[in-house]
Amino acid sequence: MKNIVLGLVLAMFFLGCGDKSNVEVTKQTVVGNSLEKLTLNDQFGEPHSLRPDTKRVIFAFSKEMGHLSNDFFVKQDPGYLAEHQALFIANVSAAPSLIRSMFIIPGLKEFKHTVLVIDDENIAASYRIDAHQDVLMILDVNDYIIENIRYVNSEEELAKAL
Repeated sequence: MKNIVLGLVLAMFFLGCGDKSNVEVTKQTVVGNSLEKLTLNDQFGEPHSLRPDTKRVIFAFSKEMGHLSNDFFVKQDPGYLAEHQALFIANVSAAPSLIRSMFIIPGLKEFKHTVLVIDDENIAASYRIDAHQDVLMILDVNDYIIENIRYVNSEEELAKAL
């Protein structure tokens, strides 16, 4: 019986660590590109898209930058992102699906601010700029169009960027 339970636990673990084969993706984070079709679910599974008045889109592609961002936003008023016409997007695609569903998403649900979630590596690859994946990427947008790309790596820089 112990062997059956152990086998099931190991099978569930390895299912979450499955092959993440990537396909060729078109880079979306290019000045002049439109983000009008970007739609992601938040930590509660509700879909969100950019609005015409969205001015900034903040991407965290690493665990450290996700924590830094959430630490900053939790100190702000729950409407801080909306007041600043900003969206925050966290990439969790590198984590095994079991870890995402059991730990990461439930942890994100504790926040009062909205966290849009990238849980697909191919989607992450289309927005990530590999040379800058260990810092926050902030896209300045106007009517869905990317006008500028900036990078920050501290709460102070994030506050100034918004």
